[in-house]
Amino acid sequence: MPTVLGIETSCDETAAALVRSDGDAARGRILSNVIHSQFDDHAAYGGVVPEIAARAHVDKLDQVVRRALDEAGAGWDNVDAIAATTGPGLIGGLIVGTMTAKAIALARGKPFLAVNHLEGHALTPRLTDGLAFPYLLLLVSGGHTQIVLARGLGDYARWATTIDDALGEAFDKTAKLLGLGYPGGPAVEEAATAGDPGRFALPRPLKGEDRPDFSFSGLKTALRQQATALGDLDDRDVADLCASFQKAVTDTLEDRVRRSLVRYRAEIADPSPTLVVAGGVAANRAIRSMLETLCERHGFAFLAPPTELCSDNAAMIAWAGLEHLRLGHADPLDMAPRPRWPLDPSSEPLIGSGRKGAKA
Repeated sequence: MPTVLGIETSCDETAAALVRSDGDAARGRILSNVIHSQFDDHAAYGGVVPEIAARAHVDKLDQVVRRALDEAGAGWDNVDAIAATTGPGLIGGLIVGTMTAKAIALARGKPFLAVNHLEGHALTPRLTDGLAFPYLLLLVSGGHTQIVLARGLGDYARWATTIDDALGEAFDKTAKLLGLGYPGGPAVEEAATAGDPGRFALPRPLKGEDRPDFSFSGLKTALRQQATALGDLDDRDVADLCASFQKAVTDTLEDRVRRSLVRYRAEIADPSPTLVVAGGVAANRAIRSMLETLCERHGFAFLAPPTELCSDNAAMIAWAGLEHLRLGHADPLDMAPRPRWPLDPSSEPLIGSGRKGAKA
């Protein structure tokens, strides 16, 4: 039953975790999962500042690793390998986490495992529920919006991606526009609970089109135009704008995901199909509710990891490393961090795709 230390520093969370293989079962056991949030460091800027994030990782990572070991009641002799997010993400943070993991691996004589952050999200339902391949993954986060067919470990096919903004980014920018602070997703969701989703006629980008991809830039622009036309916004205006935005997002996702569910049924011989949703936006209750209903309608099981495993965390990185370790995989210590690392390397960048969606 191998145990892996995972390190996650791809954005603004400094995290470390220990995960152990749970006997012969496919799932794992989380021994510790420590996350230091940099919320206070970035709140004044309304978003993540890369250099501030990297410096905070340098300052906190050693302490976070020590806490992960202490909470697991483990010493270095109990750790079989060191895994770290090596991409994609902010290069400064990736360097901090990767170099720390390499140093530990070298000093302790342990294998080093370079983990793709997106694969960490993709494999989380195997950690928590022992889900067998294949399955369909909706990945919705601050940097990525994708639909991916997970065929096996390291074997992924991207079926859809955003051609401009990622959904989490759209939530964050909406919150910033409306003065709701950072992080934007939870703030918009909370404000939407008191709003009227039918007050503003916002677009549903690409809804009804045959192409399977996502677009959120036009929706974000339409929201800004509505807010500008209103002038000084009161609490009712903000709540109604958030509710209308969230309803537009939910309707768009429903249309886009439905097409992939139909495709999965047509192309994959799977008697018990499952849709997994992962990434920070997967914590949104309205989106989860819509996906549950959609899956029930199309005969899919629906699986969403616990909320604490939806956002960036090191448990998913440790688990991804553990899955590779069990197959005898290890990476050389000269492997460099990769700010862009597509889960499906055969997928081509889309014409007109945005900075964050281009290679992922």
